Amino acid sequence: MASAHRADATAPEAKSIGSDDYSLSRVPRDKRFGFWSMLLQWLAQSGSISQFTLGATIGVGMTFGDAFLAFTLGAVILEIVIFAIGLAGMREGLATPMLTRWTGFGRNGSALVSFVIAVSLVGWFGVQNTIFGDSVSALVGGPSWMWCVIAGIAITALVIFGFRYMALFAKIVTPLFFGMVAWSIITTLNDHSVSELISSPPPGEAIPLAVAATAIAGGYMTGAIVSPEMTRYNRKGSHVFVQSASSMILSEYIVGMVGVLLGHLVKSSDVSHIVLSTSGAFGVMVVLMSTAKINDWNLYGSSLGVVNFFQVVFRKRLHRGVVTVVLGIAGTLLSAVGIMTHFTEFLSLLGVMIPPIGGIIVAEYWVVKRMRKPLDDTREAETLPPTSPTWVPMSLVIWIVAFCVGKFYDGGIPALNSLATAFLLYCALGLLGWVKPYGTSTLDDEEGTASAPAARTTTPAGAA
Repeated sequence: MASAHRADATAPEAKSIGSDDYSLSRVPRDKRFGFWSMLLQWLAQSGSISQFTLGATIGVGMTFGDAFLAFTLGAVILEIVIFAIGLAGMREGLATPMLTRWTGFGRNGSALVSFVIAVSLVGWFGVQNTIFGDSVSALVGGPSWMWCVIAGIAITALVIFGFRYMALFAKIVTPLFFGMVAWSIITTLNDHSVSELISSPPPGEAIPLAVAATAIAGGYMTGAIVSPEMTRYNRKGSHVFVQSASSMILSEYIVGMVGVLLGHLVKSSDVSHIVLSTSGAFGVMVVLMSTAKINDWNLYGSSLGVVNFFQVVFRKRLHRGVVTVVLGIAGTLLSAVGIMTHFTEFLSLLGVMIPPIGGIIVAEYWVVKRMRKPLDDTREAETLPPTSPTWVPMSLVIWIVAFCVGKFYDGGIPALNSLATAFLLYCALGLLGWVKPYGTSTLDDEEGTASAPAARTTTPAGAA
């Protein structure tokens, strides 16, 4: 019986493309990564020119002190969310789509969660690929669609082979990016007084603190909700905290605040040329590689969502590597023909739908604890629970209410408003006994579970 519940690790290996990466099972503890490999994965998420641009945008409209306060508020919010959800993912070894089966949504509800996450992330993969192609075209010439295709193929090829190769890529790109950026920034600021830049007034129209915090926290909230996709490969809860906090410090306080100084210096949010113009062709290459390193997580998270969605809805076990190929081709082609930029408003709408998922996960897993007992009972054996709730209707009601609050309430930070609403409502109604599961689904009845592709038994590349 237990062997079916851990099919990824025990079934005969099926020939397929790439790595399935435990898409429908727990990540075994002996297949997880060491502290330094995971730290570089986290830090790689901070290595983006867009974060400098965000800092510069805020710097144009805020003093250095006010910008520091805005980044602090955003970083604290994000770290709380990442740690609360990421720690659950680390303990259970499960990605967000699978985790939701026993943390408030049930089996069928997890399919809805998976669909929203998959569409959102593959959409942003296409949008980022379009921005990537346009940027390279402007810098070195050539048609934008060609660079979109090249970038899309490269990222898809990386993600096909899963987490261990993404970790190896992070080991290469992360030090190069921050070394190159540090050299460029030091060169640029060397002829200017940093103290004068810190004390200088904002050169543009004032930006309210709430608006700045919204841009900082809201912009990465979806990434925070799907953090279990990464933390399920962690070995210790303390690692999750230290690594995510390190990423926040680097991203917000160092990259973001340097961006504020650059915004004060050039009196514009367009600061990417500073890094690119002072580092030559090598710098351009490193920046492009770092952008690819961030965008690979969009495609990776989307593939995990699609695998869970198909198993629940169609009772069909898909291999994550094959799903990655299909999603990568679709996102690449749509970005190449310029369609994806027309969907940014729709993707932003999905972005408001995702934070309540995190609120419900945290409330059920850490506070209410009405559905997580099967996870507790099977954690040591590293198997999946044999059953899960089929539906949790009240969770869907809470999800809708929280979405409406985030979408239509004008005060505060929309992403945080929707997340907090879902958390508080679920805690209150759950502790009152109003959140009840209906029906029971048996894992053994799901078509394809017993014949799932086997896990790779080799030591992960770059594991420390």
